[in-house]
Amino acid sequence: MAISVRDEGKKVNSDINVTPMVDVMLVLLIIFMVITPMLQNKVAVDMAKVENPAPMPDADKEDAIVVAITRDGGVYLGQDRIVLADLGTKVREKLADTPGKTIFVRADARAQFRAVEDAIDAVRTAGVDSVGLLTQKREGGQ
Repeated sequence: MAISVRDEGKKVNSDINVTPMVDVMLVLLIIFMVITPMLQNKVAVDMAKVENPAPMPDADKEDAIVVAITRDGGVYLGQDRIVLADLGTKVREKLADTPGKTIFVRADARAQFRAVEDAIDAVRTAGVDSVGLLTQKREGGQ
């Protein structure tokens, strides 16, 4: 009777296999690239294009209060469509804890001027002193 000795320790592979990790990271990257444009929390508005827009970096902040006026005259406070008559009270409620904040207006380039004027009047009646009108920079030779 002979004892056979196995030398299994020499067969162990101690290298780290990074291929599965790279696969998982690429899948996550693709998922985030697809989902990120869907997270846009703005109403689709084709803003007026100007040569030299005034920079308003506060409009992109998470706590910015943005009023959007669409082409058909719809008024949105953030993502919520509201009636123009309720705009003043809703803005006043949002500004209860932070008075003196700037309200930003994103109006469609083809919206009726009367709708934009009424929205700004409602915001000003709510006690807002600072109203910013958002525009886009004109690209190329349009």
